[in-house]
Amino acid sequence: MPRGSTSAAYREKVRLFNLAQPREDVAEARDVDADGVPCRLFTPDDPEDGVIVHVHGGGFVFNDIDVHDGVCRRLANRSRRRVLSVGYRKPPERRFPAAIEDIDTVPGWLEQQALPGEWAIHGDSAGANLALVGALRNPGRFRAVVLIYPFLDPTAGFDSYEVGEASGFGPQEASWYWEQYADRADWDDPDVAPLHSDQLEHLPPTFVATAEFDPAPRRGGRAGAAHRRDRRRDRRHQVPRAKPRLLAARPVHRLRAAPEAGRRVHRPAPVDRGQFLGRQRVMAGEHELDP
Repeated sequence: MPRGSTSAAYREKVRLFNLAQPREDVAEARDVDADGVPCRLFTPDDPEDGVIVHVHGGGFVFNDIDVHDGVCRRLANRSRRRVLSVGYRKPPERRFPAAIEDIDTVPGWLEQQALPGEWAIHGDSAGANLALVGALRNPGRFRAVVLIYPFLDPTAGFDSYEVGEASGFGPQEASWYWEQYADRADWDDPDVAPLHSDQLEHLPPTFVATAEFDPAPRRGGRAGAAHRRDRRRDRRHQVPRAKPRLLAARPVHRLRAAPEAGRRVHRPAPVDRGQFLGRQRVMAGEHELDP
């Protein structure tokens, strides 16, 4: 967030900017009330069975359904599944565990709907943290988990953060987001730092995508390795020498079906070297969003 900005002002600036960007058409984009949690349900043309629950990133503090509208439209069209984008409560107004409580509410609401097929949960950055916690807290409800450069370690203890420091997203900035989200006394709680969970091995097939010049690779890789027992059940995918702009949903656009998110995705050919911007920017179209 630019220095001197307030959270509310910056949120609104980013929201309005995103709403002005071109977006793909979908058959329907409908705002819904999921038992008190604002959500948006995207339906592509001729959808196949299944629902992807999308949890947006933004360092827990920023972004919303409008900011990720373009991302969810692309994800719905590429996967040919319905996408439910969750408007969870954010700090500093609503700190932990408010966001987790909202994520927990969504499966119960989905069970009441007449949407065919099974569910996957998908999130980027801090949204990937919430998606992983949501899957752990709701065992058996999600058929697959998709984590895009997950933001998992409140201590910034992995040496990959040394790369982030040079590009503008080092331990100090990461700590600011965690401090907004939860009290330090809660940083060891598995609902805040899911790598501390003793239930990782019970996750459904899980896909983890990281970027080579992002501070996330070590923690993201650990998220996959910590529960791997059957190598057919999960995959880690690292984008080598990622360009400065990396679409939040691009790593899963080639996954033909959300329930099959655990199948192998081919490693892309190397791209021109460009240091991934350390703020873990999530892209929707050609614009930049904070983690």
